[in-house]
Amino acid sequence: MNRRLIGVAGLLACLALVGVAVAATNPALLITGYDTAAVEAVDGDTGESLATVDARVADGVVKQYVGLSATEDLPGGEGMLFVHGETAKRAYVMRDMAFPLDIVFADANGTVTRIHEAEPESRPLTRYEGTGRYVLEVPRGWSDRHGVEPGDRLVIDGA
Repeated sequence: MNRRLIGVAGLLACLALVGVAVAATNPALLITGYDTAAVEAVDGDTGESLATVDARVADGVVKQYVGLSATEDLPGGEGMLFVHGETAKRAYVMRDMAFPLDIVFADANGTVTRIHEAEPESRPLTRYEGTGRYVLEVPRGWSDRHGVEPGDRLVIDGA
């Protein structure tokens, strides 16, 4: 009886280790869902609305690491909003991405500080740098199509 109990315990331990190994190689499996927020881009001078996207909120380490890399494509009215604790210099990469993006950095007040047009690529990864508390990723060309530029503001529903 003890041997059988030890065997079952060993099997369960092996299964747990396999689960940890799979999660370590594919962190997207740890993500169960995202909160969402409406993000409106407004002209920094006139306050005129330029565009709105529905964004998945990446507000934790795993969600921020995975980002949109576990996504096949991104419809025009959608994006991902990365929320950090404070405004700081940051760098984003296009790790395992299937499509190009605009990466929009904004400070704690939502003022856009930098916009990059980013392409999926292989290694070494390009670092897209900017200063922000918020980073909005949207389909590439979104900023140009809607006239969003540094100095404009992102107004985040609930922020």
